[in-house]
Amino acid sequence: MAYIPPHKRHSKDTEKPTPTPSLLIPKFQKKLNIGPKSNLQRRKDQDALQGGKIIYGKYSISRWWAVGLMDDGHLPPSVRLEPISCDPVEKKWGEKPLALVRELPSRDVNNIAQSFEKSPCVYITEKIQLDLHNSFQNVRNEMEFEKSEEVKPSFVARFGKIFFHGSPSISLDTILKSSAAETTSRNQVKKSFYTNVPSAYMEAVQCLVVPKIGVDFESEKEHYHVKVYDKSLPDATISCKCSIGKHGKLECHKAELNQVRHLVADISCLDKDLDLRLMLSTKRILTALTDEDEESIRELIKSAIVDPDVKGGLRWPLGKESFGDRFCVVGVWHTKYKAFRSPMLRLKLRDADRFDFRTSAGEVGKEVTLKMTGIVKQLMDGMVETGFLNESLHETLKMIWDNFLDCDYSVA
Repeated sequence: MAYIPPHKRHSKDTEKPTPTPSLLIPKFQKKLNIGPKSNLQRRKDQDALQGGKIIYGKYSISRWWAVGLMDDGHLPPSVRLEPISCDPVEKKWGEKPLALVRELPSRDVNNIAQSFEKSPCVYITEKIQLDLHNSFQNVRNEMEFEKSEEVKPSFVARFGKIFFHGSPSISLDTILKSSAAETTSRNQVKKSFYTNVPSAYMEAVQCLVVPKIGVDFESEKEHYHVKVYDKSLPDATISCKCSIGKHGKLECHKAELNQVRHLVADISCLDKDLDLRLMLSTKRILTALTDEDEESIRELIKSAIVDPDVKGGLRWPLGKESFGDRFCVVGVWHTKYKAFRSPMLRLKLRDADRFDFRTSAGEVGKEVTLKMTGIVKQLMDGMVETGFLNESLHETLKMIWDNFLDCDYSVA
């Protein structure tokens, strides 16, 4: 057959238009679905990002101050603000956090505390007591007006490190000015409290501190906490406390809204290894869920797959991490803890593995939390105006100062 040039051929193929980029794009879009998201999907994504907020009460108080200042209220010359390497915090904030670091001479740091007019415990008690009294009155008001939830107050001490954010604009002067400001609103200096403590510290607390402070072993438990965002509650997150039940499926034992903070006092302890956070908060146990709501949350939790190889210990089959257009999972915690109790205290030593679905970030850490149940009971019994409450507060803070803020227990 004689050769026919392409431009003279009359086959069906030559009748088709030559593919152009504009003709190919719709086909690729259809196969890969790279077009714009639907309004429904975009709304779901926006809703998911709302969950997990830290909630503060209407009249919440947030303070920062340092123990170990000089008589004129300034930081000692040996204290400086330095960037600290901390991978989880760097990922969250996009920069290294800053912490107060003190270079001490090779002498007993207790001599430094003795050089001040007031002991650290007296100083902290005097600084916190008025805020505690005022904040608890706000809690009482909340408890009186809440109708659909059971409100439970809690006053806790946490141990870790205070990090400041906003380099290079943040400085020692701006931090001190924020401390001196007389305001009941939240502090404008950006800071966070990092609660992950060394394994050796956790072991020392259990072996040395527990017998010393007179708390007895109460329980050892393992839980999964599923954080669920409810579109009808845009300013809250439902936390479902779960355990593994029959056939390896999760079972929810209690559902509560995330805590509301009424008082947060972050205290930089310049002469100690760790800093201190004192926090008064409330949790609201959900009692007004409809049967349909409970069933939706139950189905959402049942679809979880326990997987020790993933962050948080749980994963969901594709498309099962939400239920309808209302509920979706925004985070999971896998916790193992030991609890110790006395009439005045409840100590919890916890290993936590967390994963945030919104940011795809996870973190594993060890935490020590001390609930001051005796002080809360005194507040509930109306002992706010008595000196007995302040005496109990001082004794508890002294116990904390002497036992929980040092990481080196070799001399204990």
